[in-house]
Amino acid sequence: MRGVFVMLVAGLLSAAAPAFSQSTSWAEGVHYFAILPARPTGLPAGKIEVTEIFSYACPGCNRFYPIMDRLTSGLPANAVIDYLPAGFRPDEDWPIFQRAYLVAKELGVADRTHDAMFDAVWKSGELAVYDQKLQRAKRPAPQLSDVAKFYERMAGIKPETFMATAGSFGIDAKVRQTDDLIAAYGVAETPTLIVNGKYRLNPVSAGGDYETVELVKWLVQRESSAIKASH
Repeated sequence: MRGVFVMLVAGLLSAAAPAFSQSTSWAEGVHYFAILPARPTGLPAGKIEVTEIFSYACPGCNRFYPIMDRLTSGLPANAVIDYLPAGFRPDEDWPIFQRAYLVAKELGVADRTHDAMFDAVWKSGELAVYDQKLQRAKRPAPQLSDVAKFYERMAGIKPETFMATAGSFGIDAKVRQTDDLIAAYGVAETPTLIVNGKYRLNPVSAGGDYETVELVKWLVQRESSAIKASH
């Protein structure tokens, strides 16, 4: 299953996390991969974009979101976090959650409901996609109308507003744009991180959760230094 990375989140968050040598050499083509051609971010000069390709229905992404929160808090001020929701597993309800995130972003509530959505899918079971008792995908799977109730409870969005936005031409266009960009990045599994439209990596290529954080920070620093050197 795409997105299933067997990682120990607690290892990252504990005080016993391994020391990381600044002399460690990251190898392109091994730990991270160049995106050719690079994709422009559209950000102002000096800003470095860090994008996570994810799905709320992806168990690996659920395990990774505390690490992503940790990474976000440790990045420099010129780094800008972005998220792209993948929809390439319709058998696991990914397109529903892809559209849900894009609607939440359009309505301005994505940031404050992001972690809570993972919890609704994987902890409380409010929007569960997997039946733990039967050990199989949950049927029927959550629908947009179920997701609308979540956003009403968490962000005060009226269900009719959510559903109207979800069915709009604008969101349809953003779904296509998101799919196209994920394909252009060469992403086939989640979670995957993109740094400044130039580099692709994931916890497997980086060597672990802790290493993922350090590698992204290193790439951001390298991009920042290159920008300063060019001016």
